[in-house]
Amino acid sequence: MRTEFVRTIADGAGPQHGDRSGMARGVIALLAVLLIATALFSLTAGASDASAWGLVKYWLFSTELSQRDRLIVMDIRLPRIFMGVLIGSALAVSGAVMQGLFRNPLADPGLVGVSSGASVGALATIIFGGTVLAPAAAVLGIYTLPVMAFLTSLVTTFLLYGIATRRGQTSVATMLLAGIALAALGVALTGALIYIADDRQLRDLMFWQMGSLAGATWTKIAASGPIILLSLIAAPFLGRGLNGLALGEASAHHLGIPVQRLKNVAIVTVAAAVGASVAMSGGIGFVGIIVPHLLRLVIGPDHRYLLPASALLGSILLLLADAVSRTIVAPAELPIGIVTALAGAPFFLWILLRRRGIVDL
Repeated sequence: MRTEFVRTIADGAGPQHGDRSGMARGVIALLAVLLIATALFSLTAGASDASAWGLVKYWLFSTELSQRDRLIVMDIRLPRIFMGVLIGSALAVSGAVMQGLFRNPLADPGLVGVSSGASVGALATIIFGGTVLAPAAAVLGIYTLPVMAFLTSLVTTFLLYGIATRRGQTSVATMLLAGIALAALGVALTGALIYIADDRQLRDLMFWQMGSLAGATWTKIAASGPIILLSLIAAPFLGRGLNGLALGEASAHHLGIPVQRLKNVAIVTVAAAVGASVAMSGGIGFVGIIVPHLLRLVIGPDHRYLLPASALLGSILLLLADAVSRTIVAPAELPIGIVTALAGAPFFLWILLRRRGIVDL
């Protein structure tokens, strides 16, 4: 009887009165519609008045579209929207997977050093791509930057999990402290790399380090997009395993879940998604902690629904943050990492206060 109950919880069913699968499916459908609307809105947001409706008429009815509008929409805004969708979904899903893996809602790639580790590999490639890393660049081509960011992100994630986990139990305090230490080490290494960069690289590196979609191009999407897509395709297959892992590793093992393989796949999935995202946009924080937490309040903790919903809501939030960054100081542009930090830092403090019982909201 107990085994059947545990299997039911792992499959996300739970007691009948607590089943939120119908609501979860409805929320996912609603988020898909909102994502389309947000993408259309993002086409028109910015210092230029290029019209999304003009583009629709150009596609459907072959009407005339000015060279200026075609350039703005096709070569600037559309790549930016595609990049925002990829990165937003990657960061949100990575946060949900990490929280399921560590069994704690405070885990986030940006807070525990994974993003900083990816930044080290990306910056090293930018600075040394023509010298020390030239042989690797000759072999990997346009994939050099995302692959190097993935490798350093992977090393950081394995280090974090190895330090925080003992005898199958993950210490939250150790995880956060180890994450702070790894993030500080990453900041120190990126600072050293920035120090030795030349003047031509310096401004781009500083702007990139704060996170931005301004450099979106079809070439960058072609380089990092496949890595993110593979991670997003793999993530839903982790859903049942993460549900079982929430009951503890021993219970998950009795359910027939290959725990060690699940952990390895989850770590590689997070490292690939975060590494490729950082390679494209730089450091964008707090998406991975805001999105899964909001969704758990609405649709519950079942990862079978939480992971696809996180991908959709993460895309929506990043597109909205990008629209704010483009318009709030127009015609200049605010780095998107600043926008997400301004929204995410108070949210993170609210989660901490709520967990300690200081606030009931």
